[in-house]
Amino acid sequence: MKKLLSIKYSAAAFNAALLILRLGSGILIMHHGYDKLVNFSSMSADFKIHFLGLGSGISLGLVVFAEFFCGLFIVLGLFTRLVTIPLIINMSFALFKAHQADVFGKGELSALFLTTFIVILLLGPGKVSVDGMTGK
Repeated sequence: MKKLLSIKYSAAAFNAALLILRLGSGILIMHHGYDKLVNFSSMSADFKIHFLGLGSGISLGLVVFAEFFCGLFIVLGLFTRLVTIPLIINMSFALFKAHQADVFGKGELSALFLTTFIVILLLGPGKVSVDGMTGK
């Protein structure tokens, strides 16, 4: 019981927690990106977000890049802090533009992903990652 109430943690527990956070968030965001990737042609006409006025097709391509490919890099732990930046931008747009900042309603998942990717940006990938194994 004393250990459950303690605020101390080991380096192994910290790295295991980061691995679980990276794997969970990366796999889940890849699922969203994969759906957009395989249905790209049908979704690009109906995609309503026009990032920086680039148009729906390019904006959807950027979303697919962020969600699927950056999600894959998050799972691997490769260039982890760098690839969280497109994901943070993507989730910010999803939350504030697509879901009108409805944090406790339709934007709840976007807010959760946004929080997760900010935590990964701040803490890094942990030792159980390609970045950690190469000493980056």
